[in-house]
Amino acid sequence: MPKPPVWFTLICVIAALWNIAGLMAVISDLRLSPADIARLTPAQQALYATRPFWSVAASLLAVGAGTIGSIGLMLRRRWSTVILVASVVGVVMQDVSLFLMTQGSESSNSVAVILQI
Repeated sequence: MPKPPVWFTLICVIAALWNIAGLMAVISDLRLSPADIARLTPAQQALYATRPFWSVAASLLAVGAGTIGSIGLMLRRRWSTVILVASVVGVVMQDVSLFLMTQGSESSNSVAVILQI
């Protein structure tokens, strides 16, 4: 197998790092204590309280599969494509919950919306 171009490896590394950061964010979110939640704005508290379980699971799927898929792509494994498709499914499910069902874009600041996109 020929060696992949440098730009391909660079994009894979950036994608893996991005997804690892997302994974850390989701884990931090899951570890919020009641005191941490109380420090959120009322709009953020409402968003946090009303999000469905499947939305949290979709977030984990998106960043977990994105991390594994990016690493697999870097290693040029065939299964990485299937894993990355699962990641995209997780992102779409998360966006449906955040933007269509809970109107999260109204409760979130513009940075959060841009990062989600």
